[in-house]
Amino acid sequence: MRDDGPLGRARLVLLLMAAGSGARPRPTAPGDQPPSNVVLVVCDSLDGRLTFFPGNQTVDLPSINFMKRHGTVFLNAYTNSPICCPSRAAMWSGLFTHLTESWNNFKGLDPDYITWMDIMEKHGYRAQKFGKLDFTSGHHSVSNRVEAWTRDVNFLLRQEARPMVKLTGHRKQFRVMETDWWNTDKAVNWIKEEAVNFTQPFVLYLGLNLPHPYPSPYAGENFGSSTFLTSLYWLEKVNYEAIKIPKWSSLSEMHPVDYYSSYTKNCTGEFTTEEVRNIRAFYYAMCAETDAMLGEIISALRDTGLLGKTIIIFTADHGELAMEHRQFYKMSMYEGSSHVPLLVMGPGVREQQQIPNIVSLVDIYPTMLDIARIPVPQNLSGYSLTPLLCENAESEASARGPRPSWVLSEFHGCNVNSSVYMLRTGKWKYITYSDGSSVSPQLFDLIADPDELTNVAIKFPVTVHSLDKILRSVVNYPKVSSAVQEYNKQQFISWKQSLGHNYSSVIANLRWHQDWLKDPRKYENAIDKWL
Repeated sequence: MRDDGPLGRARLVLLLMAAGSGARPRPTAPGDQPPSNVVLVVCDSLDGRLTFFPGNQTVDLPSINFMKRHGTVFLNAYTNSPICCPSRAAMWSGLFTHLTESWNNFKGLDPDYITWMDIMEKHGYRAQKFGKLDFTSGHHSVSNRVEAWTRDVNFLLRQEARPMVKLTGHRKQFRVMETDWWNTDKAVNWIKEEAVNFTQPFVLYLGLNLPHPYPSPYAGENFGSSTFLTSLYWLEKVNYEAIKIPKWSSLSEMHPVDYYSSYTKNCTGEFTTEEVRNIRAFYYAMCAETDAMLGEIISALRDTGLLGKTIIIFTADHGELAMEHRQFYKMSMYEGSSHVPLLVMGPGVREQQQIPNIVSLVDIYPTMLDIARIPVPQNLSGYSLTPLLCENAESEASARGPRPSWVLSEFHGCNVNSSVYMLRTGKWKYITYSDGSSVSPQLFDLIADPDELTNVAIKFPVTVHSLDKILRSVVNYPKVSSAVQEYNKQQFISWKQSLGHNYSSVIANLRWHQDWLKDPRKYENAIDKWL
């Protein structure tokens, strides 16, 4: 471990750069220079609203602020599915979730799927990946997949430990999430020892686990991740006075799907204001540690003279509710869960630019190919971001038509007892469920109601009809919902048969064990009725 902390070192570098030392060349059009190197840093669960006002007032994020000063921030970037594997599958494939059938954390892309990185490598880029990937099938816990498969069963079980905070280490401890720091170190060393010697352009991916909450072993080995853990070093970066305490609807007034989510996430109990404030503060502190790792990558590029030749992209797979709408985690179309950070800096990218256009993670695929000057396939769901980022940028728009004014996000996994579809366009967010009629839709005016507290679907039926028509032109969502239901049932039957006589014991001891074991016969009967 080095004696100086990452923030101190990163800030020194940023100050030197601001003063002109090793300054990057001014942005130029992509055609005026050789293809750029590309570095993509993807973290897990960072609320995109923290990257601009007023969310950025809650925590000190110097590396993100540096990227904003020397590059571009997107103000309306969204995940295409607010859960790890399906979201990342969309990012690596450039296709919407229903097209790749990445239904849950167990069902993503095939291991041999051709990604944008594979294509860039084929066209001469040197490629390297470090850290969390999580876009292929077959991963995550048995609990996670069984909870997703059985979400249509008529029972209600807590699947998570109650969200909590934990302070660790000492005041000067900054390496809290050791795995992420190890992977950041590997990426830094690769830049300094290998990439600096390349004669070809390179593409580097770094995947971070933070600021995803940590596992909660105190509640049993099969419980999930509900612990917001940090040290005083990072907690001191948080402005407690700026922390907003979210307003909650009463349990009886909650949308039925929201109630199911809140209950399964163990959030329907009583929480004091101080508990909620601390959960949010610890989460923001975890975001500060994430930002420091991004700073280490920027510093390594600066130290090697590669910063002016490299486009850096920073984003996340989804956000974190941090007790908004009486929930933590993701798995929701509310802003805290679905709104992701997206910042870009490097040669050809406009500086100090804020882009209001609505974009999503499927845009990463065509953007990567555009940067590498590789022809972009016409069958992608995403559109290249380079026309928005760069002056005089060439784009595929002439062949495909203009970028749509909407983005699509969908969810088919655990902690939600229905397939969910979100269309975000203009000031509106339209959320519909299942077949479009069995569960009432939601409509939010994000200008008048940024906290999404008032569903105005009944008040604006014409708008609902119009947005639903657009959504159905993109995806036949009743058909998709039905396909997911059938997939869930068949997967569960196969899993049950594979267990034989061990079935009752195994299913009773998944993450819902504390509730299940109170009346195992009742819950097995509910599953039998569903099947």
